[in-house]
Amino acid sequence: MNLDWQTFLERQHAVIQEGVAMNFGDAQDELLATQRSTVLCDLSQFGILKISGEEAQSFLQNMVSSDVREVSPRQAQISSLSTPKGRMLATFLIWQRDSDYYLQLPRDLCAVIRKRLSMFILRSKVKIEEASDIVIRLGLAGEGATSLLQQHFGSVPSQPFAIEQHDNSNVIQVGPERYQINTSVHHAPALWQNLVCHARAVGSSSWDWLNICSGIPVILTATQEQFVPQMANLELIGGVNFKKGCYPGQEIVARMQYLGKSKRRMYLAHVNGSTQAGEQLFSAEVDGHICGMVANAAPAPGGGYDLLAVIQITSRDTQSVHIGSLQGEALQFLPLPYEIPA
Repeated sequence: MNLDWQTFLERQHAVIQEGVAMNFGDAQDELLATQRSTVLCDLSQFGILKISGEEAQSFLQNMVSSDVREVSPRQAQISSLSTPKGRMLATFLIWQRDSDYYLQLPRDLCAVIRKRLSMFILRSKVKIEEASDIVIRLGLAGEGATSLLQQHFGSVPSQPFAIEQHDNSNVIQVGPERYQINTSVHHAPALWQNLVCHARAVGSSSWDWLNICSGIPVILTATQEQFVPQMANLELIGGVNFKKGCYPGQEIVARMQYLGKSKRRMYLAHVNGSTQAGEQLFSAEVDGHICGMVANAAPAPGGGYDLLAVIQITSRDTQSVHIGSLQGEALQFLPLPYEIPA
């Protein structure tokens, strides 16, 4: 985390751990506020890779699962990077400002993904650098988020992943009444102070919980190389384009789409106990009993944990699914905000 920005947040009573604003004094009450009101969150749990150079677009087009030609200063995109076997190494939120592309992913994956992408630059006119401490990202969500941003900026994006560019910031709609604001270290404190007058400051787990409720998977260290994009519903939220050219893993992803179907899908669920990304799931319907894995998890406002889990479809449809073992807590399935094809 940028030290000037960290100092500012600590003056706002943020509890900072390893560069992440964990909470602002009462994590459980902040989760309840996230469910009920307008909240403001620092997004330093994510890092940024900046891709620049005259061949930046074509380079990314050959690397990620989405059609980067559709990214523009007015349109962001979900995407992923996979191994040649089609297993995801990272998921991204991609946006463009001027001629540069910004890839947002978990901060602790930035170094390894930067190294992997750099292996493919060869003679391309492309530069990859970390910009995690240069671009300050804020999340604003809740019933009053749209009107609050309209008062501050004058206009806000009206479609999912649309972008509004402003002098010192840009605003991305990441869901209904949910926005990400990207700005500079210089302008972030004044922006925060303006917004926090009308929104509750909350910690990083509140934004993670909102991502989970939105059905947006985030690949973490514990889940790298575990899922093909369709297993995590990535094509359902615009993260895969099946008509673009080749990229690592494209053959596997296309074959699953056109010659068969995924035997696993990602579902939203709740458990009364605790869990974490990478934890295995069990069902009596499966030989060996392991039927899936937790992709993302966060404390739920009412207690317990909400989670996104990649699960064998037959287990989800016919059996109870449990955390850790057949004797573990049973998942209580919840509806996703989008439909999973039959």
